[in-house]
Amino acid sequence: MKSETATFRRDRRDSRWDEHRRARREQLVDATIAAVGRHGAGVGMDEIAAAAGTSKTVVYRHFADRTELHVAVCARVAGHLTAKLREAMASSTRPRQMVAVAVDTYLASLEADPELYRFVVHGPPAGRPAGRGPGNADPIGTLSHLVGDQAAALVAVALEQAGRAPSAALPWGHGLVGLVRAAGDWWLQADRPMPRADLAAHLTDLAWTGLSAIGTRKEDEP
Repeated sequence: MKSETATFRRDRRDSRWDEHRRARREQLVDATIAAVGRHGAGVGMDEIAAAAGTSKTVVYRHFADRTELHVAVCARVAGHLTAKLREAMASSTRPRQMVAVAVDTYLASLEADPELYRFVVHGPPAGRPAGRGPGNADPIGTLSHLVGDQAAALVAVALEQAGRAPSAALPWGHGLVGLVRAAGDWWLQADRPMPRADLAAHLTDLAWTGLSAIGTRKEDEP
């Protein structure tokens, strides 16, 4: 009985410590986002630690390296963005309008905070690149991968509803995100030479040319 009680107490202590570590990691992600807002996408670890009110040593106690911290920020930003995408797309049942609001929502996110967008999409400026690998805290290392997987899931549902095989969902979902990302990168680098609404309309026209095939059932094709 004593052994079981001691084990239970250790488990409770371990559980509390795990929760403390998770909370501290979330605080450090918050501090990183704040530091990016203050110093830009090229923010250094010293500036991140200062924003957190701690030292780099403490930051590295919770994140193995800068890349692992970058991945955690990607996951946070992507979580917020995909929630906005789902909400925006749920506002319409018309497929083309769903594409339009998804494109505009993505562009609105980078317009609202271009430095944070640059930080998460283009990766940390120093150290090993973020990506899929055993050393990362998350197997998906960039915002594009996270949002691409979400877009692919939505495309898969649309394909299945149209009676089509969902095999095209992953390349189409990631391809759509790549299209919008490349155009968004150009738009930011060119200092936004056209209104966001115009860019979203152009990208929707281009994307819909291919995605409109979702609405055609396989048996209806020539």
